[in-house]
Amino acid sequence: MLLISAEKNQMKSKYLFNRVEFAGALGDLGTLLPMAIGLILINGLNPAGLFLSVGLFYIFSGMYYGVTVPVQPMKVISAYAITTGMNASQITASGLLMALVLLIIGVTGIMGLIGRYIPKSVVRGVQLSTGTLLMIGGVKLMLGTSKFQILNQNTEPYLTMQSIGWIPIGIVIGIAGGVLTLLLLENKKLPAAIIIIFGGLILGLAFGTREGLDYLKIGINLPGFLPYGWPTTADFTFALLALVLPQIPMTLGNAVIAYADLSGEYFGEQSKKVTYKATCISMGLANFLSSAIGGMPLCHGAGGLAAHFRFGARTVGSNLMIGSIFIALAILLGPHCLAIIFLLPLSVLGVLLLFAGSQLALTVLDLKDRKELFVCLIILGITLATHLAAGFIAGIAIAYLLKWKKLSV
Repeated sequence: MLLISAEKNQMKSKYLFNRVEFAGALGDLGTLLPMAIGLILINGLNPAGLFLSVGLFYIFSGMYYGVTVPVQPMKVISAYAITTGMNASQITASGLLMALVLLIIGVTGIMGLIGRYIPKSVVRGVQLSTGTLLMIGGVKLMLGTSKFQILNQNTEPYLTMQSIGWIPIGIVIGIAGGVLTLLLLENKKLPAAIIIIFGGLILGLAFGTREGLDYLKIGINLPGFLPYGWPTTADFTFALLALVLPQIPMTLGNAVIAYADLSGEYFGEQSKKVTYKATCISMGLANFLSSAIGGMPLCHGAGGLAAHFRFGARTVGSNLMIGSIFIALAILLGPHCLAIIFLLPLSVLGVLLLFAGSQLALTVLDLKDRKELFVCLIILGITLATHLAAGFIAGIAIAYLLKWKKLSV
């Protein structure tokens, strides 16, 4: 906490464009890229529309809020879509429905009312659970056991080398990347994320399959409007029941309440625009845009903010830099932008996830009360056994039962 307080005093400018800020801008790629690649390759989403919407959301949300703002896929929807291979029209339907729900909750002020009755122990429990899930996801990417890697039946689908002797190449890269990150985490001259990402790209160039590089062609690629057509009634019905209803509690818990709380902790008064109402509205508008041009459902997130912050992001400059990269990839390369992304080993993204998750999970350290810690651990346990939405709802119930002295620990 002292570190965060000291850094608040250093954040004099809204816009910094230095290597540390750039390293922070790259910090959340471990969450975004694996799901984005899966949705493109398995579900047929348009790369230009997907990355353009991500880039625009990064830039406009950062400029509005005046602080570093994360942009992430909606994880329940994305994970279910990738696992089941559902079609692009159903994903569009889920994005449109989430946009409508978020705008209604935001504009009516319902979210502010809900937020006032969410105990701090529940917020910390969501942050602890999200951080733990990120760390688990990072380790899986290194071990080659993530859903995407299992579907591809390779530890590193886009590397020609899959092992060094009997050791999977992902573990070798993960250990080397983890040690390097620990050594450089506080280094301002050689920021960890930049070294890790560019080191990964060099590995991809040297030992990658170089898939699609021979066909790279720079031009102007603009996504069409509703490229998969308007979703059918059946698409909307399926999306509502299978995707949207399970996603809503997770979005409210992590992408609104836990995210706004963490932004206030990191940036203090500078984050005054990051309110429950504003985050709902910004996510609603972003999802209307993303759905209209063939992208994926988008949100903010406590884990994404922790990732950006851990690797050095402190100002809107990080949003402008990463947003511009995604827009350039989308417009200049269109569907061929995947050839660049495929150069980056998944185990490198796993390293970023592992450290981002640990940063977020450590927010629980400001809880001292036994009852509050109990609520956090219950949320974590239920999340690991089921999913975050169930943990969030159960945590609220247990927190109030403890408050009303219906339970004792």
